[in-house]
Amino acid sequence: MPRTDTPRLLAGLYALGAVLLLGQALWHYLVGDYTRILLPALLAPLLLTAALMRLGQQETARLSAYLVLICGYLLVATNLPGEGYLALLWLGLPPVLTLLLLPLGPATLLNLTLAPIWLLLADGGLAMPLSLAYLSLVIATGLAPWGIRHQQALLLATDPRDEECAALKAALLLERLESEVERAELLDQRLAVVVLHLPQLEVTDEPFGTPARLALLGTLCRTVAQHSRDHDLLGRIGGADFWLVLPDTTESGALLVRQRIEEAAAGAMLNDTGGLEVRGATCAHSPGQTIMALKRRLDATTRRLTDG
Repeated sequence: MPRTDTPRLLAGLYALGAVLLLGQALWHYLVGDYTRILLPALLAPLLLTAALMRLGQQETARLSAYLVLICGYLLVATNLPGEGYLALLWLGLPPVLTLLLLPLGPATLLNLTLAPIWLLLADGGLAMPLSLAYLSLVIATGLAPWGIRHQQALLLATDPRDEECAALKAALLLERLESEVERAELLDQRLAVVVLHLPQLEVTDEPFGTPARLALLGTLCRTVAQHSRDHDLLGRIGGADFWLVLPDTTESGALLVRQRIEEAAAGAMLNDTGGLEVRGATCAHSPGQTIMALKRRLDATTRRLTDG
């Protein structure tokens, strides 16, 4: 799920950078270095503007990143020329700042394109040791976001839960359903499935946006968890369709669970959509019935609820 505090965090960092630039301008004024006051004094309002833009829409958020990057480049370009280790410290700032503000691909391309400029400003030439150090820094800083993305993709692929709610993914739910059918046949137990449909979910995105959609899904999952057992399995089989697998449960028991869920969902008030509307139906596994036959019945019931 997307983190809603990230824009505020970045906006706060941009504002902090503006405060530091104002402090730098004040320091230059106090020590009498008047020729170096102008740049930080001009860049500070730009960073404050970027902080406000970061809190806006997605388009302004992208522009704020480019604005901060331009400010950083100007600051580096004026402080990089020099000798000694201080210039080397400034040389390491552009690739790191670029990778923090831009996606990995464009950031790497921009760092390699601007490499001759930074190297010329650093020592007036393209010395081999300095060039190798800069390229090593670009590669090293690029490995971190690549590793994070790889880890996130791995976690997403192995996470049994749906991307938007706490329900199981469809593929895993079908695997667990097949196991429960085999278990019911082996132990001569009953098995029932409650089919749930959220009609509001289909019309929520456009008028209310993603937060309202996630609120609907989260409320449904919490409601089901409160009115079912720990070993019952709730899975999202489609966009607005869910199956609740109830091991060792008769059809009448599944009907009671469905009624409790529908009543509790109707009483759950949401800010944008009001009460939560849930359409439900039940399917019971018959002794000797194959998993494919049960799945066909569940698919037909799901289509009936969706069309109804």
